[in-house]
Amino acid sequence: MMERFLSEIVMEAEAAAGGESLLGTIKIAVLPIAKVFTMCFLGFLMASKYVNILPASGRKLLNGLVFSLLLPCLIFSQLGQAITLEKMIEWWFIPMNVVLATISGSLIGLLIAYIVHPPYPFFKFTIVNIGIGNIGNVPLVLIAALCRDKANPFGDSNTCSTQGTAYISFGQWVGAIILYTFVFNMLAPPPGGSFDVEEANLPIKNSSKDAAAGPEQVPLLTLDVVPTDSEAPKRGRVAEILSFLYEKLKLKQILQPPIIASILAMVLGAVPFLKKLIFTNDAPLYFFTDSCIILGEAMIPCILLALGGNLVDGPGSSKLGLRTTAAIIFGRLVLVPPAGLAIVSLADKLGFIPAGDKMFKFVLLLQHSMPTSVLSGAVASLRGCGREAAAVLFWVHIFAVISMAGWIVLYLNILF
Repeated sequence: MMERFLSEIVMEAEAAAGGESLLGTIKIAVLPIAKVFTMCFLGFLMASKYVNILPASGRKLLNGLVFSLLLPCLIFSQLGQAITLEKMIEWWFIPMNVVLATISGSLIGLLIAYIVHPPYPFFKFTIVNIGIGNIGNVPLVLIAALCRDKANPFGDSNTCSTQGTAYISFGQWVGAIILYTFVFNMLAPPPGGSFDVEEANLPIKNSSKDAAAGPEQVPLLTLDVVPTDSEAPKRGRVAEILSFLYEKLKLKQILQPPIIASILAMVLGAVPFLKKLIFTNDAPLYFFTDSCIILGEAMIPCILLALGGNLVDGPGSSKLGLRTTAAIIFGRLVLVPPAGLAIVSLADKLGFIPAGDKMFKFVLLLQHSMPTSVLSGAVASLRGCGREAAAVLFWVHIFAVISMAGWIVLYLNILF
């Protein structure tokens, strides 16, 4: 009788401890999202008509500052300090995971597009917005907010932040290549030359006039081809080939400041002599790295203020319709993460993930659980479907506050 009573007490104590552990996990997972939401709300408030400190022109400048200076500084300093040649080999699955995330997400998007039947010009648009997640800015913000808490399960705050930022930065160059090759081609305008259905019907009515105006309706193709042909006689054979590759591979779009910073950090960090010259605390040029660290710390608040400010205009007008928009949100935030969890779990069983490195696995899982990429919205604007992309980004980021908290709770329970 006494033994049964004692065993019941022990079981109740274990259940209580488990409840506290679950509650602690939820707190750790929700607090970073709450911090992100708070800073976004402040940006929304600053951009509202009641305050109007952060108008559209100011947000554009702030976005440019983040993308051209603050984010490259953060990537260069954190990735350069963490990377070595051995780690580059050890981390090979991070860029591979980005590719697998794109493939699995796009297949889910294709299935949803066949089921939902989006409006005519937006079939591939639906696939892209489900398949391409934000593997850079949002994960960096979440890692920074999570590691800032001393009670985080990954240990020391500085080590947690440095490792997490390095892992995320290491995969960004692959994301840029996917964005400006796969996404750029997937979002090509339909044969009519426009995502506007009414405008797409115009070539049928006035075919002769439109044939004459054809080059003006497709400026990207004209600008890419004509200069190369006109300058070909003036160049040597090698220069002509290099110019052709530069145009066809769209290196100008791919080599954006964050990607250049990632490449520089990997090259300089992988060479021991250069690493000791720039990235170590007693390095002669460490003042440059330290300056980048200081500037990089400003990236998180600036990008969140800009993101919150961008939501002040609302979703705007969209031709997607409620059904397609809801399907994109459901596919991106609910269906893609389980597929990512299966991919990462399989990779772990096959030994592709460093043993015992829980931050590594956590970052891999985050890459599958983020909202639609903001940069894909920029490519969509370039291709003529910016309004629809803005509407999708608005609603996806609103619902992502809830979904990301839920998935992070699950991931932390799996890891710990």
